[in-house]
Amino acid sequence: MALLLSIHSHLRWLILIVALIAVVKFAVGWLRGGTYKGMDRGLASGFSGLMDLQAMLGLIFLVWNGLAGAGFPMFRIEHAVTMTVAAVVAHLHVMWKTADDKKRFRNTLFIVLDTLIIVFIGVTRLPQGWGG
Repeated sequence: MALLLSIHSHLRWLILIVALIAVVKFAVGWLRGGTYKGMDRGLASGFSGLMDLQAMLGLIFLVWNGLAGAGFPMFRIEHAVTMTVAAVVAHLHVMWKTADDKKRFRNTLFIVLDTLIIVFIGVTRLPQGWGG
């Protein structure tokens, strides 16, 4: 169980790195009027996929640890619900797959930023916050 929690805890930093790359790439594409290409789709999909993996690991840990005796304290439930919302929001970029490039860059940028805000709120629900 400690290994699962460790993977879940460290994966957040990979998500943050990918999110920062995505923010820069989508902001530059939006402001410079770039063409939304396969790499951009891959970056957006990779970010949402990592969010899914993180949510899945977290839910497995929540259930496994809860049934093993730790119970289901409210802060863990709040964290799980908030992070599930973040994972769903991370997928909203697909709503603009037929939009023009400028709109796709802009909207995907704001989806990543919104997801990061929700993640920040979700992590602060934990007693150890970002230190755990």
